[in-house]
Amino acid sequence: MNKSHLVAILAGGTLLAAASVSNPARAAGADLDCKLHFSLTGWSAIYKHAEGHGTVSCADGTNMPVTIEAKGAGLTVGKSHIDNGHGRFSDVHAIDEVLGRYVEGEAHAGVVKSGTAQLLTKGTVSLALSGSGEGVDLGIAVGELTLSAGKPAKR
Repeated sequence: MNKSHLVAILAGGTLLAAASVSNPARAAGADLDCKLHFSLTGWSAIYKHAEGHGTVSCADGTNMPVTIEAKGAGLTVGKSHIDNGHGRFSDVHAIDEVLGRYVEGEAHAGVVKSGTAQLLTKGTVSLALSGSGEGVDLGIAVGELTLSAGKPAKR
């Protein structure tokens, strides 16, 4: 085999290898549309604490149950329960990227009917939350919200 044939075979092999690697890398770089549906119960008296559960669902068909814990401090007082909360993630490439600690800042108010709207961030991943429920709460708080892999819901 002469040198020019060997170079052509190596070049062709390199192009085939590059083509097979570039497609998955390009697909992995695409944003994945993921949403969170959750319930959350909490209280606050200067220190804020809330716990709940939910499910993350992504456009690629993956789902993951999650547990939610929020902690913080500020000028805040009250007790509330959020049912049927909704969240939307941005800059996610795989469902497991939604797990972890998010920085949160919030203002909340409610008497009998309670509501929340928050924008949280964790590195490049952001989470916009909204929900309504019942309780009495008033204040401003800063803290963190942690999403952990949870157990599947019992049927």
